[in-house]
Amino acid sequence: MAPLPEGDGAVEDDRLVKGNLSFHDITEMVSRHAEKEAPMAWYVAFAAALSGTLLLLGLFAYVVWNGIGVWGNNQPVGWGWPIVNFVFWVGIGHAGTLISAILYLFRQHWRTAINRAAEAMTLFAVMCALIWPTFHVGRVWAIYWTLPIPNQMAMWPQFKSPLLWDVFAVSSYFVVSLLFWYVGLVPDLATLRDRAKGFWRSRILAFFSLGWTGSNRHWRNYEKAYLLLAGLATPLVLSVHSVVSFDFAVSVIP
Repeated sequence: MAPLPEGDGAVEDDRLVKGNLSFHDITEMVSRHAEKEAPMAWYVAFAAALSGTLLLLGLFAYVVWNGIGVWGNNQPVGWGWPIVNFVFWVGIGHAGTLISAILYLFRQHWRTAINRAAEAMTLFAVMCALIWPTFHVGRVWAIYWTLPIPNQMAMWPQFKSPLLWDVFAVSSYFVVSLLFWYVGLVPDLATLRDRAKGFWRSRILAFFSLGWTGSNRHWRNYEKAYLLLAGLATPLVLSVHSVVSFDFAVSVIP
């Protein structure tokens, strides 16, 4: 097939990554987004998100003051509105890490285009999911009772309660997802550390990059840890969702 003549439907797009770029050029292109000044649209979006967060905190304060009955919880309705949101956010949280971990286990290199967003989505979704069991107990200040913390009254959590199963399952999933996300960030944080110009910016990035130098030993340990976390996250998704389903299976409410 003959090539198209110039100016005859051929479109030149500067956003495309051509094959004549070096690793340094790609690093410059990627790092520019984290180093340049945020545009005005970012501040507008941040202000809108902050307003929504403050509204959420105000509504939760209303729930704490008036009780969880405002959600429709009563004697025959044990879970009501909180369980709907809890299951929804847990399902959203499972998608991100599951997609990223499985694609890594199957060595699908195109996952690098979506893995960071998918893992961040998991962390925020799991944090949203943990909100609902926390406020569902009514007395939010006593939520630490769900943890097996030694105390002077020798009181332990009710291990037969599905609420406690949710706490352990979702907390374990959150820790593994956080480590999986953070370990993947270490080489990128080291790149930003080497390019940082401010004092505090360089110190903070140096702390979180864990002394990464890109040596063969570092890459070998990195790949082992990342593979281990991917192997843990994949079956953990199935086990956590099974535990969440127990909320309905073992309920004594008809």
